[in-house]
Amino acid sequence: MKKLMKSVVIGGLAVAVVSGATLAGAAQSAKTSGGAAKAQSKNLIVLIGDGMGPAQISAARYFQQYTKGVSHLNLDPYYVGQATTYADRGEDGGKIVSGIVTDSASAGTAFATGHKTYNAGISVSNEDVSKPFASIIEAAETSGKATGLVTTARITHATPAVYASHVRSRDNESAIASQYLESGVDVLMGGGKQFFVTKDEKGKRTDKNILPDFKAKGYTVVENKTALNALTSKNSKVLGLFGSSHVAYVPDRTAEIPSLATMTSKALNILSADKEGFVMMIEGGRIDHAGHANDLPTLVQEALDFDAAVKTAIDFAKKNGNTSVVVTADHETGGLSLSRDNIYEINIDLWDKQKHSSESLASALEAAQTPEEIRSIVTANTWITDLTDEEVAQIMEGDGSSYKREGAYNAVVSKRLLVGWSGHGHSAVDVGVWAYGPIAEQVKGQVDNTELAKAGASILGLDLNKRSAELQSQYVYPKFKISRDNKVLYPAEALIKALGGTYKGDAAAAKLTLQKNVIDVNLTDKTAKLNGKAASYIVDIDNGVLYLPLSAFSQLKGTTLTWDALSERIKLR
Repeated sequence: MKKLMKSVVIGGLAVAVVSGATLAGAAQSAKTSGGAAKAQSKNLIVLIGDGMGPAQISAARYFQQYTKGVSHLNLDPYYVGQATTYADRGEDGGKIVSGIVTDSASAGTAFATGHKTYNAGISVSNEDVSKPFASIIEAAETSGKATGLVTTARITHATPAVYASHVRSRDNESAIASQYLESGVDVLMGGGKQFFVTKDEKGKRTDKNILPDFKAKGYTVVENKTALNALTSKNSKVLGLFGSSHVAYVPDRTAEIPSLATMTSKALNILSADKEGFVMMIEGGRIDHAGHANDLPTLVQEALDFDAAVKTAIDFAKKNGNTSVVVTADHETGGLSLSRDNIYEINIDLWDKQKHSSESLASALEAAQTPEEIRSIVTANTWITDLTDEEVAQIMEGDGSSYKREGAYNAVVSKRLLVGWSGHGHSAVDVGVWAYGPIAEQVKGQVDNTELAKAGASILGLDLNKRSAELQSQYVYPKFKISRDNKVLYPAEALIKALGGTYKGDAAAAKLTLQKNVIDVNLTDKTAKLNGKAASYIVDIDNGVLYLPLSAFSQLKGTTLTWDALSERIKLR
């Protein structure tokens, strides 16, 4: 079969995108459109190595080969191709970026929902008034399947969030935690307890603590490995919180912090008890964090922790006989290079000589006052006993990034390991795709990351478009501003059009029409009329954009629209 190609322009660059895979008939059509097809698998397991680019994979493989005599990673036999990762052009950190270099939120939205969005957007469209896009987890929930999200990052972090929440900004983790409560997801495991238990300045719990709400909905809450291991398949709803922030890095874990494979195994035991089948996402979230920090020894340990979870998933799928597995990454992190300084060597024999992550040293490095203290910290954590004066000075000065002395420490260690980094951010390289089961045929070759969501929906017989339409009938996610008197105001033209109405305006006046109701706005004196009668709306003009309060749109629509301040969304019904 021929693959259908289309040209997409991003940031002035023409990019060829594969919009279909080599499957015939209805399944192919459904995959491309997001509609339902005949199911080929009962279960789907998606594994995401966050920040796991080609060099990260090679580093983990080389480490195993040269230190353990193991020539292949567990995921190696299932390699089927690679995926592009670019996002939509849009706002990121207050400026417009091309989207060619993605973040985890936009990349996750792509492989969870089949849609591109802007960096930082969590499963919402790239518009001033965003629409929610349904994920494969949400479509599975509607079909009666069990669902789960497992990660070594905060469970409210971008990658798990795209599967079961919708917010304009990934930083709104309190809203993400709250939305999980209504999501129906059966198993949630990771870090991030801080977003479920809010404390006041004296350390006392406040009414924002939502753990009791999860318990009231039947969730068993566990916070350590012993409690996790005690769960059985009868514990059909589980919230596992194994850290206030992220789950500790592999080299920093205590015996009571579970590995990703341990969490995966228990989640599979619980979810597979559902007769309708299940869909779950498993993330090695801290590969990315070690890449951001440029901490290679920790990155390798995190990649191997992820690879062990891949083995757990594949072993289950083989035994089960009705499960598809797909493995990929959202992007590469750090611009890792497995060589440097024109030297044809890498010192793999030193890669396991660092005792703990650089993160664990960061506070001590910042507090150090003398070269002797720096030498003591480095010697205690590494094989390095001959730190030079230049290296000490480099660490004390910091690397000029937000990583400060930790970043400089990692630069010193990386140079001795003979590896390089382009920086502390993401890169735009393609990422690998590995697959097992019926889904493998649909994601092989060169694909775009959106194809993973469409292929997953296709092999499960799920309709992403139908679920998206249901969500879009309930919520919109607008840009907004807060007035001087603390009132929330919305961009009039964008919101009225999102509600199905029309907007006509010039520099002097604007007219909003919806369902035979009309608001006329005099932009000069900032007054408004509803159906010809004076209305007491706040009229605000900011950089040429008209903003109005929600009450104006409720009266136009003839129904009460409600603002959800936590999730920053409008409830349509």
